[in-house]
Amino acid sequence: MLYVILEGVIAFLLVAGGTFVFIGSLGMAHLRDFYMRLHGPTKATTLGIGCMLIASMLYFWVIDGKPDIQEMLIALFLFITAPVSAHLLAKTGLHMQLRHEDHTGGKPPELRDEEIGERPVPHPDRGHG
Repeated sequence: MLYVILEGVIAFLLVAGGTFVFIGSLGMAHLRDFYMRLHGPTKATTLGIGCMLIASMLYFWVIDGKPDIQEMLIALFLFITAPVSAHLLAKTGLHMQLRHEDHTGGKPPELRDEEIGERPVPHPDRGHG
């Protein structure tokens, strides 16, 4: 009975992982600018690969009777490096002043036109600062 439940959990994790990877890849292909495209691989695809690694770890734990540490280490490395690399890519994009969509939320100081003299408008709920 326990084997059937674990098999269902593994199948669910594999399907969820495949769905997240597909959504992340689709987002990377269809989103409009560089900054939006960062969300696909760094959020959804990382979660999808993490689900698949956990499913693999559970499968080999059920089959061999002992946990397999390699998948856990790969998942840990993935969850540590994906946000760091996304942050570095975003900072590089800001430094290079890559094109961005104007209708998205926020406009970082790195992308403001300094010739026009744009100043950040204080948010009414946050005071003047």
